[in-house]
Amino acid sequence: MWRLDKNIYLSTSLRLLKKLEALLFFFTGFKIRDIKLMDNIIIGSLVSFVISFYAIPVIIQVADMKKLYDIPDERKVHKTPIPSLGGLGIFIGFILGLLFSMNIADISGEFQYYMAAFLVVFFFGIKDDILVLLPMKKFLGQVIVAGILMFKGGLLIDNMHGFLGITVLNPPISYLLTGITIIVVMNAYNLIDGVDGLAGTVGIISTSAFALFFYLNGDLFYSQLGFTFCAAIAAFLIYNYSPARIFMGDTGSMMIGAINAILVIHFIATAANSKIVPISAPPAIGFGILLLPLLDTLRVFAIRIMNGRSPFWPDRNHLHHLLLDKGLSHKAITLTLASFSVLFIAISYFLQPIGITGTIFTQIGLFFIGIGILNFDKFRKRTTTKLAVVASETNSQQFNDEIDNGFARRFRNIVTFVNKRNANAEEIEVNEEDFNLNN
Repeated sequence: MWRLDKNIYLSTSLRLLKKLEALLFFFTGFKIRDIKLMDNIIIGSLVSFVISFYAIPVIIQVADMKKLYDIPDERKVHKTPIPSLGGLGIFIGFILGLLFSMNIADISGEFQYYMAAFLVVFFFGIKDDILVLLPMKKFLGQVIVAGILMFKGGLLIDNMHGFLGITVLNPPISYLLTGITIIVVMNAYNLIDGVDGLAGTVGIISTSAFALFFYLNGDLFYSQLGFTFCAAIAAFLIYNYSPARIFMGDTGSMMIGAINAILVIHFIATAANSKIVPISAPPAIGFGILLLPLLDTLRVFAIRIMNGRSPFWPDRNHLHHLLLDKGLSHKAITLTLASFSVLFIAISYFLQPIGITGTIFTQIGLFFIGIGILNFDKFRKRTTTKLAVVASETNSQQFNDEIDNGFARRFRNIVTFVNKRNANAEEIEVNEEDFNLNN
């Protein structure tokens, strides 16, 4: 009886699998055997999530014991000391999940150099979270990471695919552009980490977008890299959403930047050959996925340089600061910017028919229109204040003029009165003299 039931079960399962295969092949072009590719991704993601989830409470406890806090100041938005070692939990979960699930056959030749770059990020990030590094030392660490990824990992942007009419890049320009991209992306996620849950949520959106694309195109290593990292961030966000119990610190935010820099450069290099998801403008799509943190960082850098300060000098000009000034809560800011991140990804994809250059300039234009709307009230208040000051100064000048004019009139009246009095006195003296002479 059991054998009969077992045979029925197997035949039924086989029919269901064939139907599932037909549906998958119809919608994605995948066959059922390709689902096996997800085994390592699922295992790696689960291991990454579980380790990070259980490691972070221990990190919070140790940070409380050792007083390893991010101390609030006039620029920061939190009011109480909070541990900033969440990046340690993200890093541990991500690395162990990746190593535990990665098959030797699937490991690309760049893997060892990527791991070396991650370790460099971890060491100078954790030192900054505990002891605070000078901006120049932090920048030097980012340069080292970029050098490892470029010269050893072979990670290069060597083709602009027609942006501004540019195609293949010369090696010096290629290395320069790639290095700048890696450093800027790392700083972008570091600088957007100013509101509870924001950097992690935006990081999950961008990383998962790249990872999903690579999975659909059978690029297993980069897909696994992205999804495993997303799982570690997801575990961290449980403790980071407002009110946050821990921050990711520079370790976490620069790890997000380093991972996304690797994924976007690999995306630009390979997306044009995609057979599942048609991509005709890889640089524009990659730019759109990273648009919010990337353009916000470039905008703030420009403001600081124009004001004669270092681009790494902290201030309150970021997107989340503008929204905080509008009265939005941490959760509302995170939800708003996350929604716009998804929106820009969709806009970038559907703008591809207008070309790479047109798509990128449209993205930039839309971004700065949004910034203009956010700054409109501030500009109006500033203009109103200036007009009020000018009006006040004008009224004050008019008042002083009136005082001066009034004083002058009174002085002239006094002088006239005194002159008349003196004249009358002289006339009286003359009359008295004439009277004495007559007598």
